[in-house]
Amino acid sequence: MALRAAGRTSLVDSAVEQLRGQLADGEWAVGDRIPTEHELAQQLGVGRNTVREAVRVLVHAGLLESRQGNGTFVRSTADPAAVLRGVRHAGAADVLELRVALEAEAARLAAARRDTHDLLRLRASLATLREEGDRNADADLAFHLAVVGATHNAAFVEVYRFFSAQVHEVLVEALGDREMPPVDIDTHEALVAAVEAGDPEAAERQARELLRVPMETVAALTEGSR
Repeated sequence: MALRAAGRTSLVDSAVEQLRGQLADGEWAVGDRIPTEHELAQQLGVGRNTVREAVRVLVHAGLLESRQGNGTFVRSTADPAAVLRGVRHAGAADVLELRVALEAEAARLAAARRDTHDLLRLRASLATLREEGDRNADADLAFHLAVVGATHNAAFVEVYRFFSAQVHEVLVEALGDREMPPVDIDTHEALVAAVEAGDPEAAERQARELLRVPMETVAALTEGSR
């Protein structure tokens, strides 16, 4: 499929979006070498410097990989930016359901796999959360990252980091001028105790309980807007 010639405004952005589209449409498979800068410049109707910058953006995004002396190859056709846009456009209830699923399984795995270092990190995060509470959203995030870290699953940690900021943004937007639900310190403590005790079922139960109030808050807002 031929690329549409880019306009003069925001040439790099236009080239990036068109190349993203080619990747999403399966024009090139993972492992394929994409056309040269010269070929892409001709197809896009832009200069080689513009193509070079566009390719650099996609390399940074993890979609392409430059190999010295060999060209540029497709590393992935799954665009993280598109995933983030989808999360932002999802409803708050949908996003919270995803968070519940992630955190419940993380708590279960953490209880089964935690080591001494994990428990020390959890206790330190809990102490900070108890001290700062509602004044610092980062303290709550650090606590949950400590739970996820105790799974010893690198993929889980990366997925959670990827989504956590988006989940927070969607929830804040849904609440509008209303305040975030208060941090439930008692349930956080119960979650840590379950992880320490090596009780996966109890840990999962407490993780779900932590998100019960936010879920109910969003459900009430949704019902009230109908």
